Amino acid sequence: MKRKSHAPKGARLFSEPQRPSDAHVAHVDGAARGNPGPASYAVIIHDAAGREVYRLGKAIGRQTNNVAEYHGLIAALDYAATHGLRRFRVRSDSELLVRQMQGLYKVKSADLKPLHERAQKLVRGLEYFDIEHVRRVLNSEADALANEALDGPRNANVEAAFRRAQDGAGDVAAGFSPAGSVAAKNAGLKAAATERIRAVYRDGALHPAEPLDLPDGQQVEIIVHKFRGD
Repeated sequence: MKRKSHAPKGARLFSEPQRPSDAHVAHVDGAARGNPGPASYAVIIHDAAGREVYRLGKAIGRQTNNVAEYHGLIAALDYAATHGLRRFRVRSDSELLVRQMQGLYKVKSADLKPLHERAQKLVRGLEYFDIEHVRRVLNSEADALANEALDGPRNANVEAAFRRAQDGAGDVAAGFSPAGSVAAKNAGLKAAATERIRAVYRDGALHPAEPLDLPDGQQVEIIVHKFRGD
């Protein structure tokens, strides 16, 4: 039986077989300790080829979990709008957020109404949009990033943006920090130090500009900061 789709007016919907192959996919999540309590949200976006292009974890003070979930969605939609993305898919483990955006649940909370309206307005600027409720286990990376934003030093924001160099080369600084990172925690890894080096992006790979004192097989997390030339 064909599943009925729901979305804000203006965004063209497709049935499952018709979903565009060039859509970016965002995983979003929100967290609150106490509900309301210290809160944060996370966004992880991949392009159509599955490459991560954006990652953001941000603490937002004292809020409810649902408010945090909406902040995550809006951050993802803001990224789509500012980067000219026309086809966008969102995955969230918040059933309330997803069903409200699909028009299946009413928005009764006074705190959520303006956030819902803002999200709907951003969606109307897209050519294609869909949002899907997924199990938490399928959203674990965004969940971990939101919690890292809460648990980090002084609740500092955790943000990293990854860009493919258009000319095949770029000067970057790469911070290797296996200790305390989300990836390291998920893999059960431990490390004793963090090392910051310079590297050049060329031919689809990062080339360190200085020797790395790492044993063979060492797993690391790379946070990339791109520098623009004069």
